[in-house]
Amino acid sequence: MTLQIHLTRQLPGTPEEAFDAYTDAGKQKIWFGILDEEPGIVEIDVDLRVGGKQTAVWGPSPDMLFRETQTFLEIDRPHRLVTESSGSSPDGETMTTRVEVTFEEKDGGTLMTVTQSGFPAPELRDFFATEVWTGAFARIEAYLTRERGTLPSPG
Repeated sequence: MTLQIHLTRQLPGTPEEAFDAYTDAGKQKIWFGILDEEPGIVEIDVDLRVGGKQTAVWGPSPDMLFRETQTFLEIDRPHRLVTESSGSSPDGETMTTRVEVTFEEKDGGTLMTVTQSGFPAPELRDFFATEVWTGAFARIEAYLTRERGTLPSPG
């Protein structure tokens, strides 16, 4: 059985704005740290093409860095993005998963849906569902809200 998560979040902005916030290195560098009280380390490079890679290194200090390389398998801007994600945590644990992200115009904003599969253990799946993606959604929402100059919607 494949361990996977399926999460959604309603975001302000158009699918184009949400897609670009998620895939543009300059925009990612802003939203990665937008909710942090102390600035950390964020280095991101993106080659947004099928077969291209996104590399990200982030963390609070040089000895506590997370690393992720995503290889772009499918790109249908601004609707869908499929990647193979290989990452490592500061303790040296590694994992490779498949990530599918869709951006759908809905209720004057964008419904962002993430399906991530291939987790090696239920604990990792649950951590990504409750911490990793929840945090990413909150950061992207804060970024889009700031860029649009609007207040976030409740919920």
